[in-house]
This record gives sequence, C-alpha cells and structure tokens, in this order.
Amino acid sequence: MSSARAHKSDAVRHLYVHFPFCARICPYCAFYKTRGNATDLAQFCTALQREAERISGEICFDLGTIFFGGGTPTVLGVNQLELLLLHFANLFDLTSVEEWTIECNPGSISAKKASVLRKGGINRVSLGVQSWEDSLLRVLGRDHTAEHADESFRILRDSGFKNISVDLMFALPSQTESQWKRSLERTIELGPEHISAYCLTYEEDTEFLVRLQNGEFRFDDEPEGRFFELAMEMLESAGYEHYEISNYARPGFRSRHNQAYWRGADYIGFGPSAFSTWNGQRWQNIAQHHDYARRLENDESPIATMETLTASMRRMEAVGIGLRTVEGISQQLVEMQEAADLTSAGLLSRDGERLVLTRRGKLLADSVAERLV
Repeated sequence: MSSARAHKSDAVRHLYVHFPFCARICPYCAFYKTRGNATDLAQFCTALQREAERISGEICFDLGTIFFGGGTPTVLGVNQLELLLLHFANLFDLTSVEEWTIECNPGSISAKKASVLRKGGINRVSLGVQSWEDSLLRVLGRDHTAEHADESFRILRDSGFKNISVDLMFALPSQTESQWKRSLERTIELGPEHISAYCLTYEEDTEFLVRLQNGEFRFDDEPEGRFFELAMEMLESAGYEHYEISNYARPGFRSRHNQAYWRGADYIGFGPSAFSTWNGQRWQNIAQHHDYARRLENDESPIATMETLTASMRRMEAVGIGLRTVEGISQQLVEMQEAADLTSAGLLSRDGERLVLTRRGKLLADSVAERLV
C-alpha cells in the first residue's frame, strides 16, 4: 500500500471493522474468531485505535458507511464501546455517514449498551437470531434462546433503533419446513426493516464440516430449495424487497454498506483478518489477534498478504457477486452465447443492457455464475 495520501476525489467511502471475539464459538462459523479474556479485549481496543490512526494518515476518508462485524462486537463492555466510538468520532469526519451498522448477538445487548451505541452514532443493528426454535439454536451451538432474541429486539426498539436487521439460517441439520415457516412468521410479526436469510454452508475448518464428513449430518439440496422458495414467497408477500439472494428489505432499508461491496466499491478494513480493497490493490490483515496487537504496538503494519487486482479478477468478481443482486450484471461482462443459452433455459432474463436471474435462476445462482465467469 502506498503511503501517499489520496486526494479527496479518491476518498474511501466505506469502512469495515472486524471484532474477533465471541462468548462462544459457533461450530458452523468460518470467520476468524476466538474467545478472549478481559486482557485480550483491552489489548485489541488499543491496537484497533492505533491501526485507525495509522491508516487515517495514509488514506483520505469521506465515510458514507461503517460496519462493525465479527465475531461479536457487542462482547465488548459498555465503557470499551463508548471509548472506541468516541475515538472514531475524533479521528474521522462522520458528518456524511448515512449508515453505521453493528452486529449483535441476542443476549449480548442491554438497555445501557444500546443507549451507548445510539449516542455514539450507530444507527443500524444486525441481530444474529438465526432461528426462533430453541432446539435448533442448540444444534447451532448458540448461547441464546428465542426468548433472549425477542428481548434483545425489543431493547433495541425501545432504545430508538429504527433500522434493525434480523439474521436467519435455513437448511439446518434436522430442521423441518414447518420450523422454518414458523421462524419466518415470527420474524415478520416483529417487523424488522431488513432480513438476511442465509442457507447453511459447510465451510472449511469448521466443526460442522467434520460432522458432515463423518456422516453425522446429511446434505440434501432438495429441502434447501424448498426453504429458499418459502422465504421468497413469505417475505415478498410481507412487503420485503428481495434485493440480493440472501437479503430482503423494506423499501428504503437496503444495506448501503453491503451494496457498496456488491458494486465493487473500494473499502478499508480494520482489525485482525480484515480485508481492504483500495486503488487497485487488496490486502488482508494478519488473522491472529495477539500478533495483530503486537505489530501495531511496535508501529509495524498488520498486513499479512497483498495482491494487485487484475481486470480478469475484477470481471469475475463483478459477475459472481453482481449476479446475486436485483440489478444483475452488464451483458458486456459475459460471453453472449452462454448468456443466450442460460436465457433460453429460463435462468436469466434481460433488463435493458443487464442480465438478471429469474426466480428459477436464483435457486441455481452459483451454477449460473460458474458458467458465466
């Protein structure tokens, strides 16, 4: 990364911060995470502030969105969050920030903590409910119950949050269609502005993948398709726009931060394992919180890997990610005969100069993208 500070016209509009700590490690999660103690959390907060100061001197920011993800950002204490938010307010010009999201696990939020988040500038919360069935939450290794999730949602509402997203997962081990339907119904009744409905994937380096390989779990794409169709039908009927394969929003409440990713905008990531894309380069911080903190304490870069983005890489990403969105992709990005074949098969449709997945195509989105890249 060049140390030359960018001009305002090249300013970065999007910032991601990775918090690697969780109260409990979920067996399906492939993101970098760990169970930290009080000393680890304090060391991380200091290192994060140092990285923010370091990067703000090298890159020009004109922030429009910020996303605190993890891990579980709200595992930090009230005082830690308050000081961290104050540090960001002092370091960055936040006057243009339209959306500031924080991920939150049910049970990790209190009225006092929610108040600190609101006063600190955060205006959107992504609540990791995953399921409203306690039996399935136990399968997922979650440390909350449906009652905890309901209480957390109401705390956030009472604290003044008018933009709440609820995360749900489907195609879980032993999950039935009626259970999935009940989870969708209960979520709709709560009335969040945004819903993310993700299909469980068995990722590398997770306990769930090992259990699948050992035969404890079974993978069947037929119920996966039914669950996905049920989500589309119920959420769209309830007034949610299906604007990305896994995301639904009330009008005006699409995730601005995620849309920036999907459109290929530059962004900067702070924290261990965080990625950044800027000025034709992509880099990742070291994925170990002790080494991350040690490097910054010694005034060293936390970057572990870096690559230059080629035109081919950008095209492949634009197709693979853009195809998942309601806007689709420019037909100029793909070979037209392949696009014509997929259109004839009923998997793609044309919207002016753009190619968009049909309802049937959404069920086979990954396969369609593979043929186009």
